[in-house]
Amino acid sequence: MVLTKADTKIDMMAHLMRRAGFGASREELESRSLLGYEETVEELLAPSLQDPVDRYQFLRYYPMWWKPGTMGGLGQAEWVWTMISTKAPLQEKMCLFYHNIFATGVAKVDHYDEIQDMIDMFRDKGLGKYKEILMEVAKSPAMIYWLDNNENHADSVNENWGRELLELFTMGVGNYTETDVRECSRAFTGWTLEHKLPRFHMGRWDWEFKFIPEDHDYTDKEFLGHTGNFDGEEIIDIILSKPATAQFIARHLYSFFVADEPQVPAWSVTPPNDPKAVDFLAEALMASDYHMGTVLQKLFTSDFFKEQRFSRVKNPTEVVISTLRLVGGTDRPSPETLDWTGQIAYMGQDLLNPPSVEGWHNGIEWINSGTLMKRTNFVSELISDTERPGVRNIIDRIKLAGSIPKDVIDACLDIMGPMDVSDQTRRELIDHSEKQGDFDWNCDGEERLIEVLQLLVATREYQFA
Repeated sequence: MVLTKADTKIDMMAHLMRRAGFGASREELESRSLLGYEETVEELLAPSLQDPVDRYQFLRYYPMWWKPGTMGGLGQAEWVWTMISTKAPLQEKMCLFYHNIFATGVAKVDHYDEIQDMIDMFRDKGLGKYKEILMEVAKSPAMIYWLDNNENHADSVNENWGRELLELFTMGVGNYTETDVRECSRAFTGWTLEHKLPRFHMGRWDWEFKFIPEDHDYTDKEFLGHTGNFDGEEIIDIILSKPATAQFIARHLYSFFVADEPQVPAWSVTPPNDPKAVDFLAEALMASDYHMGTVLQKLFTSDFFKEQRFSRVKNPTEVVISTLRLVGGTDRPSPETLDWTGQIAYMGQDLLNPPSVEGWHNGIEWINSGTLMKRTNFVSELISDTERPGVRNIIDRIKLAGSIPKDVIDACLDIMGPMDVSDQTRRELIDHSEKQGDFDWNCDGEERLIEVLQLLVATREYQFA
């Protein structure tokens, strides 16, 4: 399908909203296109301009989710509700970005609320400086317990936190030594947590960060070529001064927002797919003192971002949240909220409970025969619910294209994306529709249209963002 000039603006805006958010309805895309691309980027980067989601609305429907511990196994439902309802989608997308880097799971921590506190911190600080994120994570009771820093003592060093800080959170394998791991860990001795009081009738008490001076190693450390009596913050400053850190974080940004990269463990031996783009982002990180909002502004307005359409496999959260925001009818919490939360896990991404400190493997590893069926069945069911306002709007807009099958198919591809599909896929959709003749909107036309939409969301192309 040849895009007109106006369509091209919609197409690029749709690309931005898929990556910087969870997609958008056609009405929102048209409205934002009138506002302008750069202006939309600036709005997305200023979440404080939007009214926050009323989390207490969720708690009024689900009061047991206050300090839930592991109650019900779906403690992530409030976050899912927030992602569905937010008017600041990039803010929530950044929470998802950080959650996969600083992977912390309820399987060990045993308290959903402690990990939710990390998500709240990402929401509050995620578009600021990366150092602030690192410092908050280092003091997070959930992370301290997850990586055993409560067992890291001056006279008995535990290297788990120090190793992952270097390997997964900042520099990547190959840019430090085993000695650096130990010296880094020594700097975080005494960074621990205050034990909880016993639970009370409304839930659990919070863990709190605690520094124990007498359990901290105050002797000199030799770390990444520097010598001194470093504490944890000084260690983080040294790490951030290294170009390797900027490269590593830049590659994370590229992989999450631009195009799928190999899995993180391969990065030490596999170069980036677009080294120039990663270099550009790394330079922006260093120049801005790792200010993530500044770097994202450069990323979203870059040519390499605009050229990489449909080059990322949607993660399960993107599949579920984008579909719900598209079809509508989600104005208030309902029993379905728990089902939607579970659907994300069934597709392979159990939020607040990643499989390991490495987080989830992304890209094509999201797709297998089981998860693909879960994806297509979930979207197909919702897109066929004509009682939902978003679906009703999609149908009414497609009807304006007329009744000729080719025109209806092209309208479907346009309204549902705009989507890029292969010539073969488009031809098969048209051939299938032509067998039944023109669409009769006064008879069974809508039923046939729903079938086309179900076929469309089952295509390979629909799995990409």
